[in-house]
Amino acid sequence: MLDINFIRENRELVKQGMVNKGEKDSAAVDLVLAKDEEWRKTVTELDLARAESNKKAKMIGQLMGQGKKEEAQKLIRETGDSKDKIKQLEESLSVLQNERDELLYQIPNVPDASVPVGRSNEDNVVYSTWGEPVSEEWRLPHWDIAAEKKWIDFDRGSKVTGAGFPFYVGPMARLQRALINFFLNEAVEYGYTEIQAPYFVNEDSARGTGQIPDKEDMMYTVPRDGFFAIPTAEVPVTNFHRDEILSMDDLPIYYTAYTPCWRREAGSYGKEVRGLNRLHQFDKVELVKFVHPDSSDQELETLREYAESLLQKLNLPYRTLLMCTGDMGFTQTKKYDLEVWSPGQQRWLEVSSCSNFGSFQARRMQLRFRNEKGKTEMVHTLNGSGLALPRVVASILETYQTGAGDVVIPDVLRPYMGVDRI
Repeated sequence: MLDINFIRENRELVKQGMVNKGEKDSAAVDLVLAKDEEWRKTVTELDLARAESNKKAKMIGQLMGQGKKEEAQKLIRETGDSKDKIKQLEESLSVLQNERDELLYQIPNVPDASVPVGRSNEDNVVYSTWGEPVSEEWRLPHWDIAAEKKWIDFDRGSKVTGAGFPFYVGPMARLQRALINFFLNEAVEYGYTEIQAPYFVNEDSARGTGQIPDKEDMMYTVPRDGFFAIPTAEVPVTNFHRDEILSMDDLPIYYTAYTPCWRREAGSYGKEVRGLNRLHQFDKVELVKFVHPDSSDQELETLREYAESLLQKLNLPYRTLLMCTGDMGFTQTKKYDLEVWSPGQQRWLEVSSCSNFGSFQARRMQLRFRNEKGKTEMVHTLNGSGLALPRVVASILETYQTGAGDVVIPDVLRPYMGVDRI
């Protein structure tokens, strides 16, 4: 969430940020400031009431010591009334704070000044490209290759669970495992600490990273236990340090984790979601950073560059998009998407999002660090996919297929696969 002091000092900027992010109504800004004003007045009234009560308590002691019991009893009765008033004010303050926080949860992060203003993916800016997309007509889409080789079984996955939960069979299961190990090993070598994270989180964790109240409809839930199946390892890993105060010397902290991910991803039909293009369960290696506020802009760039390096090592052509305000999400202040080329479909497929959240998530989680003056500040958090597997697999099958019907294994994956083609 945003700092209430920042909202108070930048009311119009926050409102414009909401408009630029596609929010239909920016009234939450005025409402939260009105509630904050009421909260602050109550704080003042409570402080005065407590001060008066303490003053009378001291006077009672003095009067009792002087033997003036009648005067002391009068003050005791007044103090009783004061205690009732203080209790009522404390209860009102708690209610007002909860109401203010609920409104704060409805206000998205403010886009960075470098983010292009736009409404949809059509307004995203191509930041860079790498490699030469191939476009031979003979290349098959990955679902045809997988069906012919019986490598991915969508029908049995649908029978066992439902649409969007495929089985990976034989060489395809090995390719999945090879990619996971490759991505993890690369991250660890780069300086990330590997974490094996829980696959389910509680409501506080989902709220901490901004999944709620925003994306509840996209998350699978375990109602009996109050758990959410994770949509990404970002959620458990970013919450790893929730409610902690870190030392400035600890920063930056880099974590990486492999997890399966679950998302409802309700939407359109056709080739946009066919095959591996959109699944309800998929595998991903996530990258999470906790950094000093002064370095978070540069940390986003190195995060993007690292994710790009994985596609370069796989020799898969890709492009990097700088996401516009209307297509970058509720919690981000700046975001890049990496899209790999799919020669069998002749289109770009997103395989990574690299995002800077500033202090937005940290404030929800009360994740702080102690600066050089000994004062606490909010940590800045970032994350990115390094990488999401399904569309990388799709691109490998389509890019490395041969006219003979085989698929050549990218050089960097051969030590993990033990073969040079499947």
